[in-house]
Parts: sequence; structure tokens; C-alpha cells
Amino acid sequence: MPPRRQRPRESAALIAFGRQMRRLREAKGIKQETIAHLTKVSPAQVSRIEAGKKRATRPFVEIVDDHLKAGGALISLWEDLNKDGHPVPVWFDWPQVESDAAILVCWEHGVIPGLLQTPAYMSVLLKGNQEAIDLRLRRQSILTRDDGTPPALFVLLLDEHALYRRVGSAETMKEQLEHLLDMSLLPNITTQVVLPSGEHAGNAGDFMIATMDDRSEVAYVETAIRGIATDNPADLSALARTLIELRARALTEEMSREVIRKAIQHWT
Repeated sequence: MPPRRQRPRESAALIAFGRQMRRLREAKGIKQETIAHLTKVSPAQVSRIEAGKKRATRPFVEIVDDHLKAGGALISLWEDLNKDGHPVPVWFDWPQVESDAAILVCWEHGVIPGLLQTPAYMSVLLKGNQEAIDLRLRRQSILTRDDGTPPALFVLLLDEHALYRRVGSAETMKEQLEHLLDMSLLPNITTQVVLPSGEHAGNAGDFMIATMDDRSEVAYVETAIRGIATDNPADLSALARTLIELRARALTEEMSREVIRKAIQHWT
């Protein structure tokens, strides 16, 4: 069983910026809701920035600095914490990012992604670890929730090989692909099969890009050692280019469903 991932520590730089912003805001008697309205983000996003749990963008800082009449103090602090043009250090609790995301775009070339896995399929991959299975099942609720929060839009680009890579028994595979087919019919889920022909950038590994309500993005990239979460612009740009290449190789939704149906017959 792989070691349990430790929750990363908060960034001291993010905390410092958030505290200063909160001091300036409270000194002016301005509410977080007002900042949210001005910057066109949610109050929860403003709260996370002030708590040092989310990196503020330059446009956000410029608007807040101007409204608080900070005289450029917030902008200067942001620049100090973004030396050499690099974002301040940031940590991500990926399940929380995933839960908060408005849109999730996923590339998988080895297996069916966790958000669409059946219990039997994930049990094989997670070696029967019930705690990990329960966590993954809870994460899946973001696609079907009806608690007043719209379910996330989920776009899956899936290598055709994953449909034929055996995980568990033939019955497990058949059940999994039937579930994949059923989920592809939901209005918030788009599933497209990518033909496994030739070399392309997606062969380097799986990844998922989360787009938040404020249009900011965070990516989760799988490596041989561990998953890495990043909002580095250079990383996001590279993944965007990979997505363009993958989409050029992807079948339409209906054609993809036919490919999945054919794979189901293979496991029947």
C-alpha cells in the first residue's frame, strides 16, 4: 500500500499577503462580499486569499489596492512575493480543488479515471484499501450532486487502450465500461475516445485541469512517484497545447460511445 499523502503546509508568503490585505480591508470597514463583487470572484475565494490558501492574481490585486486606497502597497507586496515573475509558493489540497471546480478536463491513457470508476474496478486498483475506496466514491459526487451547487462539467479524453486494459475480471471490466457509457449520457459529462495511433504529447502522462468559478486554473499531473498540483502558467500552457493535440485525435461523442459498446462486447 502506498504511503498516505501528507497535507502540504501553507505558504508563508501567501499568508503574509492575505493578512495584509485583510488588515487594509478591515481598516476601511469593507466587507469581503464587496471585494468579491468588485473583482468578480466568489466571497469564498476572497476568504481563501485572505487565509493564505489561494494565490491572488495581479488584476485582482490591482482592483483591491485601488478600492482600498492602499497607494500601491498591496501591489508592491504582491510583486515582492512574485520575484522573477514566478508565482508565490502555493499548496493545493487537490480533492478540495476538484470539489470547487466548475469545469474539469481529464486526459487518461492507462485506466478509467477515478471519478468514473465502479467500486469493483477501483478496488482492484487500490488493492482493497477501503478507506481509499470510500474517499474516491465520495469524490464522485461532484458529478451528480443536487444540493444546490451545479455538478461539475467533466470532459474526459480517454485513450482507447484503456478500454481493453484488463483490471480485475472480465465481469469487472464489462460493468465498468457499461458505467462509463451510462455516465457519458449525462448532460454535464463529455467522453471522447482518443485513437492510440502514433506518438503524441499525451503519452508523457495523465493529467486533469480544474477551472474555477473565477476562471483561474489548477492542474494535477500524474508522475511515476506522486501526483503534482500546479498553477504555474508555463505548466498550464504546456498542458493546453497537449489538449489541443489530443482533441485533434479524439472521436466525436457518439463515435466514442460506439467504440465503448464494442469494447463491452469484448468483455462479455
